Amino acid sequence: MKIQGSVVFVTGANRGLGLEFARQALALGAAKVYAAAREPSQIPLLGVLPIRLDVRDPAQVAQAAADCRDVTLLINNAGIGRLGGFVGGDAETDPVATLREQLETNLFGMLHMSRAFAGVLGRNGGGAMLNLLSLFSWANTPMIGAYGVSKAAAWALTNGLRHELHAQGTQVVGFHAGPIDTDMVRVLEVPKASPEDVVRQSFAAIEAGQEEVLVDEGTRQVKGALSQGIYLRDVMAG
Repeated sequence: MKIQGSVVFVTGANRGLGLEFARQALALGAAKVYAAAREPSQIPLLGVLPIRLDVRDPAQVAQAAADCRDVTLLINNAGIGRLGGFVGGDAETDPVATLREQLETNLFGMLHMSRAFAGVLGRNGGGAMLNLLSLFSWANTPMIGAYGVSKAAAWALTNGLRHELHAQGTQVVGFHAGPIDTDMVRVLEVPKASPEDVVRQSFAAIEAGQEEVLVDEGTRQVKGALSQGIYLRDVMAG
């Protein structure tokens, strides 16, 4: 599908990648861009239609789908990242709560959005859905172990949605990346891709009809090494 003339809905659009997706969609000639965030007053971009939305709330998600019935491209960008694994950490950290918090947004939030907007996309000719995943969908590290679990689950969800929505002509694209230079990974002193570049690659992949986009060399290397068991070691250990 073409971004020009499309109607785009971006979750988590108040900053970082979500804001960049909204900005580039406008620049590419989208007919309309819905920019969703829990606090839409924080969206610093002219030309979008702000939507109040918490993807964890099924009622708010259903209302958004009812109000935005012309959407042809859904960008499931909203996500959170928390440091920590499963058994370590300090006495004030609950690994189970940390995992559950990330699953609520990164997995169930994506599920709520996908279910609510699947019919919208189908009625508008199929359209496309871009799901923001991660290098950590495939390999993990104790540094952000619970985050990796949430992204691995979201990857499985994306694959299931791709098969389920194929009959209605919806293109489901999985986006995989390592660290990107946004607020989410500001505390990590590692090489980071630029938001501008990865969003540009994502829109190009959608327009090319691709079902997966790997936006940096580290991610491509990890995927290529899956058959060699790269997931058996700490991917951040060097």
